[in-house]
Amino acid sequence: MIQLILARHAKSDWADEGLDDHDRPLNDRGRRDAPAMARRVVRQGVRPEVLLSSTALRARQTAEAFGRAFEVDVVEQADLYLADPDHLLAAARAAGVDEVMVVAHDPGMSALVSRLADRDERLVTCAVAVFTWHEGTWDDVDATPPDEYELLTP
Repeated sequence: MIQLILARHAKSDWADEGLDDHDRPLNDRGRRDAPAMARRVVRQGVRPEVLLSSTALRARQTAEAFGRAFEVDVVEQADLYLADPDHLLAAARAAGVDEVMVVAHDPGMSALVSRLADRDERLVTCAVAVFTWHEGTWDDVDATPPDEYELLTP
């Protein structure tokens, strides 16, 4: 079984206009939504073996909430910051395990979810898309529709 869990970071704080985009933290809503969504995903029975995150502060904070819920460490990857869909999928494939979660940014996340779901999807902040292929390998992921797909929104 291959399971790909894609999460857009939770809502970020725009109050400090002087902050670099990479350094923006979660706002109050984001700090509430991330752990709540993590608990919801755990209740669905989803437990990734590896959790990859962009190095942007808002993505790391979101990933840390999921990591605590899943009891897995967060692996930060600078190249996931504003990555395109092909790169996001390649990073998941390169993790070397069958169940991977990626926490990153739009527009790449929505584009990858849309491609894999074969319909137009827009991930709101802290949305989680869960794709499952019961047969095959990572090489089949982009060529075969998933057996199961669920989009969870806060």
